[in-house]
Amino acid sequence: MHSEQHHSLDPADWDELRAQGHRMLDDIFDYMQNLRDKPVWQPAPQAVRDVFHAPLPRDPSDLAEVHQSFMQNILPYAIGNAHPGFMGWVQGGGTPVGMLAEMLAAGINANVGGRDQIPVEVERQITRWLSELFEFPDTASGIFVTGSSVANLIGVLVGRTRATGVAVRKTGVAQSGKRLIGYTSIAAHACIAQAFDLSGLGTEALRLIPVNAAGQMNLEALRASIASDRANGYSPFFVAGTAGTVDTGSIDDLTTIADIATQENLWFHVDGAYGALAMMAKDLAPRFAGIQRADSIALDFHKWAQVQYDAGFILVRDGGMHYDTFAAPAAYLARETRGMAAGSPWPTDLGPDLSRSFRALKTWFSIKTYGADGIGQVMSRSCALARYLKRRIDAEPQLELLAPVSLNIVCFRYRCDNPDRVNADIAIALQESGIVAPSTTIINGSLALRAALFNHRTDERDVDALIKATLEFGKTEVQKLSRDI
Repeated sequence: MHSEQHHSLDPADWDELRAQGHRMLDDIFDYMQNLRDKPVWQPAPQAVRDVFHAPLPRDPSDLAEVHQSFMQNILPYAIGNAHPGFMGWVQGGGTPVGMLAEMLAAGINANVGGRDQIPVEVERQITRWLSELFEFPDTASGIFVTGSSVANLIGVLVGRTRATGVAVRKTGVAQSGKRLIGYTSIAAHACIAQAFDLSGLGTEALRLIPVNAAGQMNLEALRASIASDRANGYSPFFVAGTAGTVDTGSIDDLTTIADIATQENLWFHVDGAYGALAMMAKDLAPRFAGIQRADSIALDFHKWAQVQYDAGFILVRDGGMHYDTFAAPAAYLARETRGMAAGSPWPTDLGPDLSRSFRALKTWFSIKTYGADGIGQVMSRSCALARYLKRRIDAEPQLELLAPVSLNIVCFRYRCDNPDRVNADIAIALQESGIVAPSTTIINGSLALRAALFNHRTDERDVDALIKATLEFGKTEVQKLSRDI
């Protein structure tokens, strides 16, 4: 009688796999080293798209063949945020160190939901580092999440628990007898409204406060809205300041918002998705005064800090309230004082995920390797580049700035008749050229070209290329439009 052969997914020949692995590593190093020689972005031809309509493979393939398909059909057609000419959205460029750390994390394949393992301690160390950076108490808590969309949701949920008590988790907001209302600026990221949606509060429970000329929340309007809501029987419970708006990089007056939150007994949350970590930059940190008084801060290491995607984080001042919002004891999650089930509380007690990747490792490697000051210098440098771009725009009669340059985002346009149409076409022409890739946004009702200078690889050459190509494509698009008319 003979038993079925054991079928492992490990290789029969480790030396062969090792050789192929080194080829794959060399290929991706070559890609990163020579990014500037490639287009920022290029549309994938139909033949490439057709590759991904093949049926489910039933039989194995040679790893070298699968890798070759990656090199031909995937690698050339990413969105390009690793490229120095990428200026489209608020996305970091990643680093070689982060890539290597991600490889190590994949090799360990740790589930960092909890239990007694050092990967959990790495995450806790980063929580302590952030508590030091933001002057939070030792009792603060924090966890890695996919990004600030989830981090902002957690901030809303912890604020809701504070306002209604832990019983809300069982009986729901309706049973609390409170009509909860929150506040943020009209320039805040849409994920704040999404958090109100997903939390069951509803988007109409979030008041969008107008902004001033600098793009900051109008604080007199905030006070008036709170007073009006209280007079009408609502229960204000939450206010979200923004540390770097996604459109222009404006920073709300966090100190005054903190004062208002204290006076009105509101949970003070800061959406610092891209800006909060600028506390690492000595010249930028004073701009974020007041963030130290937040009850919770959402941030993304994968943006300005250049950690590989994804690496979002939520830091909460009151670790006990954070725990009470999510902890859910279950038999299969029983805790011990010894053995593998020790080490409580676990990260899974602080967020919605049971299965969690080792996001902390690439962040830990990046901070340890480059240092907080080194990462901060990258941020300072990108703000200097934004000021350089502003000077270039001011020096070109055919270009005009559409918003103040607060940090590292510059909004401008090509001057002409029908500017919205022409600048929209310029943006597409720039992207399709592969030279540089800005995006567009709306500033005071006008379409703007938006250069978000986040990539640590970007320098003056790329800014000069943006100006040169914008002027050239602007002239071409105006001529096209005149012929169409």
